[in-house]
Amino acid sequence: MSYLETNKRRKTPERFAILDAIYSMRGHFTIEQLSDYLDGHHFHVSRATLYNSIKLFYELRLVIPHHLQEGTMYEACYVNGDHIHQICTVCGKVTEVKSPTLMAAIEETKLKRFRKNAYSLNIYGICSTCQAKITRMKGKAHK
Repeated sequence: MSYLETNKRRKTPERFAILDAIYSMRGHFTIEQLSDYLDGHHFHVSRATLYNSIKLFYELRLVIPHHLQEGTMYEACYVNGDHIHQICTVCGKVTEVKSPTLMAAIEETKLKRFRKNAYSLNIYGICSTCQAKITRMKGKAHK
């Protein structure tokens, strides 16, 4: 939380609790999931406080928003914000992809009159679980 002091922001119990929850949840989460997590740990905060805190943490580069097809999800920002997601268009599952080849290609890309801070690449498709369900359904329909 010294990061808040350095950036001349107030240190409040709510901000401590919300930031602790964000870094404890692991992975992507929605505002609703964050609220449920805090409620489950007997620390209720209003939706306005959650949204204002998320906005502040984004400005301070402590959290990253991902604007996905089914809505906005967030995740804690650890070292940098660079990462690749595969997103199932059927069930909405989001999985991080580790691809040194893609990451190197993005790093080597020269951008005109633009300085890149971070990137997030989304690859849309159908996960293996949903694909198996679709295949089973098609098989049953043809019988």
